[in-house]
Amino acid sequence: MDTEASPLTPPAPFRSRALATEAVHAGRDDLASLGLHAAPIDLSTTYPSYDSRGEAERIDAFAATGAAPDGPPVYARLDNPTTARFETALARLEGAASAVAFASGMAALTAVLLARAGVGLRHVVAVRPLYGCSDHLLGAGLLGTEVTWTDPAGIAEAIRPDTGLVMVETPANPTLAEIDIRAVAHSCGSVPLLVDNTFATPVLQRPVEHGARIVLHSATKYLGGHGDVMGGVVACDEEFAATLRQVRFATGGVLHPLAGYLLLRGLSTLPVRVRAASASAAELARRLSADPRIARVHYPELGGAMVSFEVYGDPHRVIAGVRLVTPAVSLGSVDTLIQHPASISHRIVDEEDRQAAGVGDRLLRMSVGLEDVEDLWADLCQALSEGAEGAVPSARAEVAAARGRTPGRATRSAWR
Repeated sequence: MDTEASPLTPPAPFRSRALATEAVHAGRDDLASLGLHAAPIDLSTTYPSYDSRGEAERIDAFAATGAAPDGPPVYARLDNPTTARFETALARLEGAASAVAFASGMAALTAVLLARAGVGLRHVVAVRPLYGCSDHLLGAGLLGTEVTWTDPAGIAEAIRPDTGLVMVETPANPTLAEIDIRAVAHSCGSVPLLVDNTFATPVLQRPVEHGARIVLHSATKYLGGHGDVMGGVVACDEEFAATLRQVRFATGGVLHPLAGYLLLRGLSTLPVRVRAASASAAELARRLSADPRIARVHYPELGGAMVSFEVYGDPHRVIAGVRLVTPAVSLGSVDTLIQHPASISHRIVDEEDRQAAGVGDRLLRMSVGLEDVEDLWADLCQALSEGAEGAVPSARAEVAAARGRTPGRATRSAWR
């Protein structure tokens, strides 16, 4: 018998492939057998079917189980082939069984909270800092949830019979504080641990391997990587993914297929982009740590492309002074972005809570892109000089007293 594979038959998948290989091939393994090289974009909102009885049975099956329907798609709010490719790829990169994509990171978090509240588990235990809008969604009770804020050591004690979720972000936005995921997962017991992995991406850490059961991404950031697509995604086991699909169908927070296409394309270069930007970020963190205009630098032990730093001068003048770096919200793009969290990303958080979480008024957050590090440093230097002109005479003493530390030293995680 001829055992050679047909040219149209995709090769059997490897048992284990490197992350860089998965980034390029996951979600696309069938393309060669379809005679395609690039993933197709399916923009249909609805799909024809002449078998209305069979269609009814498939819809009933989805309503009962939340499993992705077999056969052709039914309706774009239920499923989309292009988006499904992105979900498959992201699940593979995170080492999870499944992934479910949404219109934004906040839509994804909303779906998780609704899924847990739907079974009567409305209480959430969370560790600050989180992304400001995540903090607001939990604290404002907009979804009927209740939150207990704690530090990692207090998680086990904070859990109640109605606790449906423990949520952490590591490295955290915007202080880059790191949390020992394995230790926290142990503290959670049977309560699912959700880790916001937006900053690290699966290139730097895969929370599922350390005991997390739910991994959240604002796909708008590094997964897309070019500042031109918005989305969110949750990686988890198939049982919870089925529930999330039902929530997504009911609430309509679906990812547009064009966004799904762009996110799948973004994944192919994710490892290269993250590693290149991380190398520049580490170098900038080193230089900032030695700069007398800088009070404190935050850069995680894990590495990554995010750097946060506190200035002695006026942070608003630094923002206004950049020319190459882009002063804008968001992060994870190919170009370097800088913003003032107390004014923008964490403005919605109560000032006392924000300050207690380490998000001070002199803190700046920088998402390092793919520009040459020397050009970035030159731009930062001139902007910091402009900011220094706005320094109040007592700024150094104020910062040193508040921090109890030597000015200029780079610091690592607050939780390690």
